[in-house]
Amino acid sequence: MFRNHLAGLGLAAVLIAAGLVMSPFTAEAGEFHWGFKKATDGVPPDAGAEMNTLLENNGALYKGSPDKKIVYLTFDNGYEAGYTESILDTLKKEDISATFFLTGHYLESAGDLVNRMVKDGHTIGNHSYGHPNMAQMSPAEMEAEWKKFDDRLREVAGVKRTHYARPPEGIFNEQVLKTGNKLGYRHIFWSVAFVDWHRDRKLGGQYAYNELIKQLHPGAVILMHTVSPDNSDGLPDFIRDAKKQGYTFGTLDELVEEAFLPEL
Repeated sequence: MFRNHLAGLGLAAVLIAAGLVMSPFTAEAGEFHWGFKKATDGVPPDAGAEMNTLLENNGALYKGSPDKKIVYLTFDNGYEAGYTESILDTLKKEDISATFFLTGHYLESAGDLVNRMVKDGHTIGNHSYGHPNMAQMSPAEMEAEWKKFDDRLREVAGVKRTHYARPPEGIFNEQVLKTGNKLGYRHIFWSVAFVDWHRDRKLGGQYAYNELIKQLHPGAVILMHTVSPDNSDGLPDFIRDAKKQGYTFGTLDELVEEAFLPEL
């Protein structure tokens, strides 16, 4: 059974995953917990030289160019709570393509929405089938986890395979990145996040809007969850005001092309 996104983690890990602490990452028994100091005043966050090098050496990304006002919307969907349809409606109205990182539980329980994501032109990302701690798995177990998701996605929505992966709870190590690369999965992290995964703690659309606007920066890879109405309610105003500030919305394919196929 799928566990809630950060269930079972200690308070420090929760704060790190939400980007609410100063330290760029925490290592525990060979594990990294993705996190950073939140962006402010339009300045992108920096995960630090060591982490930047680790990601760069393994083709992983968490933000785009600091010189281009482009935003990349991503959503993590572990289970459906009734708000994804509204988000899809907003994206369709605004003509924005996003990436939805799904789990096996979501494929099994919300196939109609998965098919709509594909039909509407969104990208499906691999958030693993069973939402395990990937850093504690062998390369063979990692491969089985990702491919089980892909096999089921193919059955549900006719998508041949995924190419972008995101580790459950932001927990990873270099072996996860390297194994993913060998199998054709590029890891995508994020540069904007906030506490938005509690379905029973509704703080309102204004809360989500404020967090998104405060952290907005050029090249932002935004992570949101869809399990409370906060994001679905706040997203329309955020998109509108981001556009007023001169931002456009790009895809992960465009992010990767910009990062690894720079203009000559």
